[in-house]
Amino acid sequence: MEQETLLLNSGPLAGPQVIQVARKYLRVEISEHSVDLMAKARVIVEDALHASTPTYGINTGFGALSTTSISHEKLGYLQMNIIRSHAAGVGNPLEHEVVRGMMLLLAASLCRGHSGARPLVAQTIVDMLNANVTPIIPSRGSVGASGDLAPLAHLALVLCGEGKAMLGEKEMPGKAAMAAAGITPIVPAEKEGLALLNGTHLMASIAAIALGDIAVICEAAVIATAMSIDAAKATSMFLDDRIHAVRGQSGQRTVATSIREHLRGSTILTSHGEGDSRVQDPYSFRCSPQVLGAAIESIARITGTVSAELGAVTDNPLVFAEDKEILSGGNFHGMPLAIALDELRIALCHIAGIADRRLEWILSARDIHNTLPHFMACEPGVESGLMIVQYTTAACCAELRTLSMPASVSNISTSAGIEDYNSMGATAGLLLRQSINLCRSVIASEILVGCDALDHHRPLKSGDAVERMYAKVREVVPERNCDRSPSEDVAAIEKLLI
Repeated sequence: MEQETLLLNSGPLAGPQVIQVARKYLRVEISEHSVDLMAKARVIVEDALHASTPTYGINTGFGALSTTSISHEKLGYLQMNIIRSHAAGVGNPLEHEVVRGMMLLLAASLCRGHSGARPLVAQTIVDMLNANVTPIIPSRGSVGASGDLAPLAHLALVLCGEGKAMLGEKEMPGKAAMAAAGITPIVPAEKEGLALLNGTHLMASIAAIALGDIAVICEAAVIATAMSIDAAKATSMFLDDRIHAVRGQSGQRTVATSIREHLRGSTILTSHGEGDSRVQDPYSFRCSPQVLGAAIESIARITGTVSAELGAVTDNPLVFAEDKEILSGGNFHGMPLAIALDELRIALCHIAGIADRRLEWILSARDIHNTLPHFMACEPGVESGLMIVQYTTAACCAELRTLSMPASVSNISTSAGIEDYNSMGATAGLLLRQSINLCRSVIASEILVGCDALDHHRPLKSGDAVERMYAKVREVVPERNCDRSPSEDVAAIEKLLI
C-alpha cells in the first residue's frame, strides 16, 4: 500500500519515497522533532552573529571571497545577493520530476538540523511541493562540488518570490506562482542563502529517480534474455547452477537462476533437446548471466551509495547544536555520486549492448537449426521485416558508448582556484538520464523481435514468465503479418517498461 503522506522526521529518505513525491505528488509534512532540531541549530547561528570570530557563510563572503568580513548591517543583503548572483544557469529547463526531487531532498536535509536555517524555510519548500509550485531551473551550471550551486540558486529564487516557476502546467513569474498558491515567500536570514545553495540535491534527485527506472529495465532485460533464448532456439545448458556456483559471482548466479525460472515450462526448449549438434551458443546468449550479473552487481553497489546520500546533510558550514559548534568542511562535494552516476552509464552500455547482439543474431537467421525467416519478414526480399530495428539499436548503443565517457575524471577549477577540484556529478547525472532512455529503447526492441519470433514457433510455448510478457506486448502491439513501421511498436513496449 502506498503512503498517503511522507513525514520528514530527520531520518533518511528511501528512493521510492523520492519517486512518489517527484512523480506521484505524494504529500509531504514536517515532524515536530525536525522543527525542534532546526530551531536548536538556528540558536547557534544567531549566537555566532554576535561573536567577533569570522564564521564562513555567516559573516564572511563566499568561495574565493571567504576572507572578506561582512558588516552586521549588510548580512541580510549577503544572503539574497548570493541567491541572485549564483542563479547563472543556462540551457533547457530540468524536467519537472527532477526539480521536485531536488526540493524534497533540500527540505529533508534542512530538517536534519545541521544547516542552521529556520524551520520556516523547510516548511515553505514543503508548501511549494504540496501546492505544485515548481521552479523553472536551467539544466546546466553545476560543477557538482560546492553543491549544485546554480540549479539550487534558481530554486531558491522562487522560494524568495523571484525567478520563474510552474504552477501546475502554467508558467509564470515566481512571485505570481507563490501568490496564486497562497504561499508567502521567505526573506532569507543569515546563513540561509548558503544553506539553500550548498548541497548535492540535483545529483541525488537524478540518482534516486534513475535507480527506480533502471530497476525496471534490469528486470525487463532478464526477461528479454529468456525470450531471446527461446526465440533463437538456444540451449539452456549454460544456465546450469553448477557452472555459476563455481564462479562465485552472486549477480551472475542470480541472473542465471532468474532466466531458468522464466523459461520454466518451455516446450521450445524441449523441442530441440535431442539431435541438436550445436555445442555452444554465441556469447550474447551463453554469457548473458556473466554480463548482466556484473552490471546488476554494479547497480546494487551504487544503490548503497545513493541511499547514504538520501540521508545526508551536504551543506557547509554545518551546525552541531549539541556541541554548540559550527564547522566548515566539504560535504557538498559530489564525487561519491559523480563516480556512481558514471558507473551506472557503463552498466547500461552492457545491458543494451548484449541485447543488441542477441537481437541481431535472431534477425540474421544465421543459425541453421533455427527456422526463423530472415529479419522476421513474412516474404523476405519483398519485405524487410524488422531489419532496420537492429540498425536503430546499433545507433542507440553507439550513443550509449559515447555517453559512457566518465564526467568525473575531467576537472575544471572554479572560484579563483579555491574550488580547485570539482566532481562534475551533475553532468554525469544529465548524461545518465539520456542513457536510461536509450537502454530502454534497446530492450523494448529486443522484446519486439522476441515476440515476433515466438509467433513463428507456435504452437510451441516459451516459459510462463516469458509468455506473460508476450501477452502484455500483444495487448499493445498486434502480430505482424506484413511490413509496417516498427517505431510505434517499440514506443508502445517502452511504455510497459516505465
